[in-house]
Amino acid sequence: MRSNTLIITLILLAMGLSCKEKPAEAGTQQQDSQDAGIINLSRQQFEANDMAVSTPVEMRFPEVIQVSGMIDVPPENRVVISAVYGGFVKKTPLLVGDKVRKGQVVAVLENPEFLTLQQEYMEVRETLPYLKSEFERQQTLFEEQISSEKGFLQAQSAYRSASARKSGLEKQLSLLGIRPEELEPDALRSEIALYAPISGKVTQVNITTGSYVSRASEMLEIINPDHLHLELSVFEQDISKVREGQPIRFRIPEVSDTHYEGAVYLVGSSIDANRTVKVHGHLNEEHKATLLVGMFVQAEILVGTDENPEAASPLFLALPEEAIVIQDEDHFIFVQEGTSDAGLQFRKVMVKTGPTAQGMTALTDAGSLSSKDRVLVKGAFLISGIEP
Repeated sequence: MRSNTLIITLILLAMGLSCKEKPAEAGTQQQDSQDAGIINLSRQQFEANDMAVSTPVEMRFPEVIQVSGMIDVPPENRVVISAVYGGFVKKTPLLVGDKVRKGQVVAVLENPEFLTLQQEYMEVRETLPYLKSEFERQQTLFEEQISSEKGFLQAQSAYRSASARKSGLEKQLSLLGIRPEELEPDALRSEIALYAPISGKVTQVNITTGSYVSRASEMLEIINPDHLHLELSVFEQDISKVREGQPIRFRIPEVSDTHYEGAVYLVGSSIDANRTVKVHGHLNEEHKATLLVGMFVQAEILVGTDENPEAASPLFLALPEEAIVIQDEDHFIFVQEGTSDAGLQFRKVMVKTGPTAQGMTALTDAGSLSSKDRVLVKGAFLISGIEP
């Protein structure tokens, strides 16, 4: 009997404790619901991390044409050095990447044929005065009807043929870098030097010491990077929107996500086989030191500029790119909900973004966000991992 009484007493006690705990649990749930979705930052955290808030701005964004292309130089800034005559490479002091100045020796070739050309030239040069004298003598005799026309024509032909051969050999020697007027019997040489026609950097070396290069072989390539430009391909359906002077934003996807600036300089007037038109763009000077010829670029031509205002988009609310955090392909911002002496409260809000220009990103869907709301524009990535 006493055992049954003890069991009943314990059951009643447990029911009483349960009734007392329920109001407390309900109060906790109510407090949690009020704080749901809110991230609290203390004043010290906000200031120590150099955070900042600002309001969205309304702005127009130009229409953007997505294109691709490469970094290039004008034809006069790209030189391929070839051998006019074949020969053995006796000296090649350059490596890929070396800087050269205009007129610098880039290679030395050796060939016995160089001696033969010089020898033939000197023989013709020494014979020419005699042939000229004989031609003039035969001409005088023919005019005085002392000599026959045949002798005069033979002397004339010999003199003119020798003159033509002398001129031809002079040109050939000049191509080899040999000054014909300085040739002497004891100063013939079997080597010729090749010189850099422009200043720049060596980008290709196709020879080695001791190898034989044939006539017209491409030995070296030199590029002057002082005039780097963009060579872009624009599809024909977009080319009517492109104008000279329009801004270009581009990046080198294989290197980094850094964006560079430029402008349209020339628009091509013909369509390639792949239905694109070449657009030539100039780079801002400060970018040239970090870019190399041949780099692949992804670019945007901003066609909705002052020169083409009808291509401008409607007004959008916009925020700095730094204010938008990307998580799992979704875009978020942090809207300030309140402030106090203790700190600031932010709500994480999902948005949809549009075009980007001048460091600002358009918000195509920002829910109830207005231009009066205050948004965390600096330091958003620091709290992006905090769960509300």
